[in-house]
Amino acid sequence: AGDFVKVGDEVEAVILTLNREERKMSLGLKQLTPDPWEGIAKKYPVGSSHSGIVRNFTNFGVFLEMEEGIDGLVHISDLSWTRKIKHPGDFCKIADNLDIIVLELDVENRRLSLGHKQTTDNPWEAYSTIFGEGSEHDGEVVDTFEKGANILFKEEGVNAFCPLRHMQKEDGENVKVGENIKFRVIEFNKDSHKIVLSHTVMHREAKAEAKSKANKDTAKGVKSVQSKVEKSTLGDIDALAQLKSKMEKGDK
Repeated sequence: AGDFVKVGDEVEAVILTLNREERKMSLGLKQLTPDPWEGIAKKYPVGSSHSGIVRNFTNFGVFLEMEEGIDGLVHISDLSWTRKIKHPGDFCKIADNLDIIVLELDVENRRLSLGHKQTTDNPWEAYSTIFGEGSEHDGEVVDTFEKGANILFKEEGVNAFCPLRHMQKEDGENVKVGENIKFRVIEFNKDSHKIVLSHTVMHREAKAEAKSKANKDTAKGVKSVQSKVEKSTLGDIDALAQLKSKMEKGDK
């Protein structure tokens, strides 16, 4: 209440209840002005576009003032299509003006659910062709934690996840924050906005291919030597046969 009035202020009020026996009287200040929620369904229908001023943050979203007496909530998941936002304060600041779309209106409970990301097209439709499974991209390691790492593809502005078991580099060390290296997409889900990456699989496959090539080259070399030995052996047999034939003719 101290944010609204101060001790010593003189205000007008409406008497709401009066109890003579207990000598209690309840007063109201808001009742002196029209209720802004009356007719709100016409002013803020679901799907309509507006803008609001950022007034407060919570861990789960941003409260916007649409007009005096009308506040709405933008859930943290409805701030951005692509960014992984840990706290709304990382996305916007108090007094910022945000464009929004009304997602849900509950007049009875005076709740207005808003969305900011819905003011732009969903880029994940295009990402399905860019980040298909098996495709490879350069990404920056922006964060590491117990289960893996968050990877940022700067050009598209999209975040992806690399599990811990896929973070190992060729030298045995795990990828580190700030590194910009190549990753392969091993899972893509457009509906859940999920991209899973692997760096490890790339150098392991390269090693396997190199080993396979070396084995093939070795086998080819062995086969070549065997072929030469066989030819040499056949040549010796042929020479012996010719020598035997001459000896037999000499005896005769």
